[in-house]
Amino acid sequence: MLKIAWHQCYAHPLPLGHRFPMLKYELLPQQLVHQGIVINENFFEPQPLKEQWITNTHTKAYWEKLKTLSLNKQEERRTGFPLSKALINREIIIAQGTINCAEFALHYGAAMNIAGGTHHAFTNMGEGFCLLNDVAMAANYLLEKQLVQQILVVDLDVHQGNGTAEIFKNDTRVFTFSMHGAKNFPVRKEQSDLDVSLPDNTNDELYLKLLNKHLNNLVQTIKPDFIFFQSGVDVLSEDKLGRLALSIEGCKQRDEIVIENAYKNKIPLVIVMGGGYAEDIKVILQAHTNTFKVVKDFMF
Repeated sequence: MLKIAWHQCYAHPLPLGHRFPMLKYELLPQQLVHQGIVINENFFEPQPLKEQWITNTHTKAYWEKLKTLSLNKQEERRTGFPLSKALINREIIIAQGTINCAEFALHYGAAMNIAGGTHHAFTNMGEGFCLLNDVAMAANYLLEKQLVQQILVVDLDVHQGNGTAEIFKNDTRVFTFSMHGAKNFPVRKEQSDLDVSLPDNTNDELYLKLLNKHLNNLVQTIKPDFIFFQSGVDVLSEDKLGRLALSIEGCKQRDEIVIENAYKNKIPLVIVMGGGYAEDIKVILQAHTNTFKVVKDFMF
């Protein structure tokens, strides 16, 4: 059975300027059920993450600042969010959702988190609407429990997964692959194990050719026994922050490449949603919905 993490707090209300990006977390589950892609029984509600798994990835000093709401003004501005207890609670529930998905993926082959993909969170700071790095915490959970040996992070959000790259820069058990806009945020990039920087207005043809080439090679050479896929849809031409030029169909084909690779090689897969900032919420929902549909078609 396809298991999908979703909690009411994912749609946590923020001040007016931040509300629109959060709307998809409320609407996407409804859209998936409405289209018959999933049923209510596919969803589960994660609980707050235990501190031991937070500080297994993030520094204790940084976590202490977060939970006591003690970030200074510069640190808070860097995250892009006004800090609050509700926001911290949202982050730790999302992270537990990704860990739960990792456990379900080992059993069922794949699992998905309606939220997640907070790849700009470093060991000791937050950035770009990311406070805690859910994929990194889930990867470290699997490794600590000795459930896997080699993890591949496939980050196809339009923005480089700089936080994830920093966290695992000295850990050969996690290979970080980021394919992103060269001129997009963050201005200062970290070094992933493999970075593919794309020029503005990259179209479907070039994008899919590069992804096919690099992903096939990585699966064959590093032989991962687990994949995390950050499936941000801010690669779309309609995205106001993206700068790339993928079509809805091209974005779907991107998902098919990753999901088919995991399926045919029998590699457990967790998918987190990442970014998406098109002016029309229907575009965001359609692109994310396609990801769920592709998983169901291939793996369930």
